[in-house]
Amino acid sequence: MGEKTKKVIKTIKVDVDKCNGCRACEVVCSAFHATPKYSSNNPGRARIRVLHDPLRDIYVPVYAGEYVAAECMGRDKYVIDGKEYEECAFCRASCPSRDAFKEPDSGLPLKCDMCEGEEEPLCVKWCLADALTYEEREEEIEEQEEIEELEIGLEALAEKFGLDKIMDTVVRMSNKE
Repeated sequence: MGEKTKKVIKTIKVDVDKCNGCRACEVVCSAFHATPKYSSNNPGRARIRVLHDPLRDIYVPVYAGEYVAAECMGRDKYVIDGKEYEECAFCRASCPSRDAFKEPDSGLPLKCDMCEGEEEPLCVKWCLADALTYEEREEEIEEQEEIEELEIGLEALAEKFGLDKIMDTVVRMSNKE
């Protein structure tokens, strides 16, 4: 059993009743994560998406979570305040069964980094309807070895281009040095 340590858990609390669908969160997130920072705006690169159900006139902001290599088996439906939702609508994972939270050019998974280096996530700061709230709390957790981001990226590239092509590219790149 692993050793227990205290960890600060950062979350964004979403109040769907307050979201008006302005998508300011998507715009500021994509600009923050552009290279160089604030140089462009492509909401496909945002780590937050505002899902919209026009028939029910509801907006649901969902921010990107962990990458999962396999899609889940859950296709449940939830009824909240008389409105029906599919389970995937609230899912934060980047998974093989949908394109949400994947970088549009490379297909690599995106994950919310809470706008690292900023006082609070910019989506929260720029949400004029106060639908997003930033929260920090301490939790005692067991330490476990997590998959490195590099490994996740390489797995996604291998899935898309094949391991042989990646190995050839690495060899070619190392010969340039």
